[in-house]
Amino acid sequence: MTATRESLSRAIIEAGRFLYGRGWSPATSSNYSARLSGSEVLLTVSGRHKGELGPDDLLAVDLQGQSLEPGKKPSAETLLHTQLYAWKPDIGAVLHTHSVNATVLSRISLGDSLVFADYELQKAFSGISTHESQVLVPIFDNDQDIARLAGRIQPWLEAHPDCVGYLIRGHGLYTWGAQMSDALRQIEAFEFLFECELAVRALHRH
Repeated sequence: MTATRESLSRAIIEAGRFLYGRGWSPATSSNYSARLSGSEVLLTVSGRHKGELGPDDLLAVDLQGQSLEPGKKPSAETLLHTQLYAWKPDIGAVLHTHSVNATVLSRISLGDSLVFADYELQKAFSGISTHESQVLVPIFDNDQDIARLAGRIQPWLEAHPDCVGYLIRGHGLYTWGAQMSDALRQIEAFEFLFECELAVRALHRH
């Protein structure tokens, strides 16, 4: 059964309330999307408060990131969403959040990736069934030129088909799933791991 625009809108609006309530999408930051069809995506309009989204705060775009609704302006980072839908046909929802932990951890990590290993909660990620595994999370340097940033991300995605999320340094997290509930589960798992990682690093400094 294909999800209707109404049900997808409701899922995005509810996700916004949840993520804002957890402090992971403050004010007008972040953007969320869901797949409408093989060639269309429902996405949050630029500059809207994510805890107060309504149906009019969403618009349809094509996979090139072009608005299909006159007068509505998609988020500047639309291409990072459509890139993911084009990469994997089974992705049904993409969430981009701006939590304190994701922002700080991506800034203090000197390398170009984080590796999480031996955490029980890693099993919350799609395709991972044991804590005895490694979750590799790439960190891309922030860039106001979103097309250029997408161009740097694409080769990584193609080389890592099991990737479950990535960080943009000093900016935030992107993760995705077959449905909105999967993407939300992964956000929660990532946030738990980010918090653990920051706590471990704080202990090691003393």
